Amino acid sequence: MANIDHAPSRTMLNLLHVLPAFADEGELRLNAIVELNSNTINKYELITETGHLKLDRVGYSSLAYPFAYGCIPRTWDEDGDPLDIEIVGVTEALVPGSLVEARIIGIMTFDDGGEVDDKVIAVLADDKRMDHITSFEQLGAHWKTETQYYWEHYKDLKKPGTCKVNGFLDVAAAVKIIKDCEQRYLDTIEAKLVN
Repeated sequence: MANIDHAPSRTMLNLLHVLPAFADEGELRLNAIVELNSNTINKYELITETGHLKLDRVGYSSLAYPFAYGCIPRTWDEDGDPLDIEIVGVTEALVPGSLVEARIIGIMTFDDGGEVDDKVIAVLADDKRMDHITSFEQLGAHWKTETQYYWEHYKDLKKPGTCKVNGFLDVAAAVKIIKDCEQRYLDTIEAKLVN
């Protein structure tokens, strides 16, 4: 599991700003903070200043998230939030707010109302049921169709036609985007941290 290289403290650590994005880059393992599970329409988001979860919104439609979802520490995407991660093939619900290690299998590039809001695609790193999955392509054509449909229609009752999946890319592309988001975090957020 992720080790926190930090002395004990009387104040609560915000894992978003303490943990590195990669738990083990050579094994493509990321640290991920779980925000929500599959089969929910509630959208929780990590409060970047405190590390707590907040109910951001209740979905406008009956489309539920088809995967567990969260964010990657010390990354910053172009939409002004940490880089998102969707964790597929989760057998048992994860605890929102918990930390997991997830193994990269690809990335989905996404336009959310004119903003870049990409989604790393991953599996739980320590789930032996998923050891054989090394690429999102192995999840099958229906998984890809379902995922694209979800992202292009989940806001239809609020802001129809504003979301567009631009494509699904391989692990190498995912690593490059993660590294870009790590650099953006350093350039945008790091200097603003206190203590």
